[in-house]
Amino acid sequence: MQQQFNQNEQQPTGQMNNHGAHEVMATHEVLHGLVGAFNEYLMCEEHITDQDLKDILQRQRQFMTEEYNILLESFKTGQEPSKQTAVYKMNQSNEVQFGLTGDKPTKPNQQASQIGDKCVSGVMMSCMKSLSSCMTMAATECNNPVVRRVIADSVPNHIEMAYELFLYQNKKGYYQVPQFSGQDMQHLLNAFDPADGQGNMLQ
Repeated sequence: MQQQFNQNEQQPTGQMNNHGAHEVMATHEVLHGLVGAFNEYLMCEEHITDQDLKDILQRQRQFMTEEYNILLESFKTGQEPSKQTAVYKMNQSNEVQFGLTGDKPTKPNQQASQIGDKCVSGVMMSCMKSLSSCMTMAATECNNPVVRRVIADSVPNHIEMAYELFLYQNKKGYYQVPQFSGQDMQHLLNAFDPADGQGNMLQ
């Protein structure tokens, strides 16, 4: 019996043959991250008072539901999923308000009743930043081309979702963006010159 088990173990079939150990663990981390994002969004929703933020949360959660199902299907089968990955589109403009204005210092909340739109949008943005980093690392560990593509395609979507939340926070004054002085900015913008020639590209 033990000998038969060892023979089967040495000759995996189907989807077991499509994944390396690093890929499996990295994909598990991504799936756990998506489940965690769902749970965080559910906990956050009851504290939202701004309808714009609630719309963002609901659109992002719906998009992540599709994304999760596509990744799970491709991971389990090792094959092309039944639905193609989509591109997340935000609804607001990308105009950023620069500069700092007087504001009270931030400190940790002591009661759940103190949690509001500023806190919730910050939690959501941190969640999307974390997922985009996790997915980027996971994609570099994948040997299955389908799973790698599904995860890699998800990275810009989560960057876009994080950016959407940044823009919301910036518009509300929650996330202020300082700038360098004009002289310092010019110095930094002109700190590099273009490379000469076309490099050593092979003909």
